[in-house]
Amino acid sequence: QVQFVESGGGLVQPGGSLRLSCAASGSIYDMGWYRQAPGKQRELVASITRGGSTNYADSVKGRFIISRDNDKNTVYLQMNSLKPEDTAVYYCNTEIQRILSYWGQGTQVTVSS
Repeated sequence: QVQFVESGGGLVQPGGSLRLSCAASGSIYDMGWYRQAPGKQRELVASITRGGSTNYADSVKGRFIISRDNDKNTVYLQMNSLKPEDTAVYYCNTEIQRILSYWGQGTQVTVSS
């Protein structure tokens, strides 16, 4: 089991940017960033394979960039042009641990003026 620690969240104004980090306790492979807003289901925001192939939800495409540093066992999510609807707790996870409902603490992102 790999443990993840998310960081980098905070309060920003609409149009601002944040860079989230996901530090893993061991080697990582395919990874995803998820988010859950109050009263909403958790949704997949972006994913990245170990080789660097990426996919994005339509709602964030063109604004968010997922990347990774395999040597540091870390995954990043650069969030630009933030909107109030991006407000949520953001989590990183593997598909297997998502299925098993193994989640870290997440990091809160609040976009508000």
